[in-house]
Amino acid sequence: QVQLEESGGGLVQAGGSLRLSCAASAPTVISNYAMGWFRQTPGKGREFVAAITGSGSATDYVDAVKGRFTISRDNAKKTGYLQMNSLQPEDTAIYYCVADIGGVKMLAKSPRYWGQGTQVTVSS
Repeated sequence: QVQLEESGGGLVQAGGSLRLSCAASAPTVISNYAMGWFRQTPGKGREFVAAITGSGSATDYVDAVKGRFTISRDNAKKTGYLQMNSLQPEDTAIYYCVADIGGVKMLAKSPRYWGQGTQVTVSS
């Protein structure tokens, strides 16, 4: 069982930046788990945003955030990060940290473990 807790959400103006953090607790080595982020809005439902392999050697992003968002992780701290730059109003959503055994493509489809979510609001 992996528990995930997000932090770092908030209100920011368009063009601004935020960094989300995801603290993981696991009985096993966290580097066995890919980590990532989904987001949810009332109109679009849940959307995959980004993922990173257990070792941090590979990443994947949805096209809408490529070049603006960067996913990373620190396995010693059991923490994942999502650096979000050039934020736009359409990035407004609840952001969820996710994790699962396997690679980034599998994580993008149906991750097993979810955090509670953190709200990101971008004003125009």
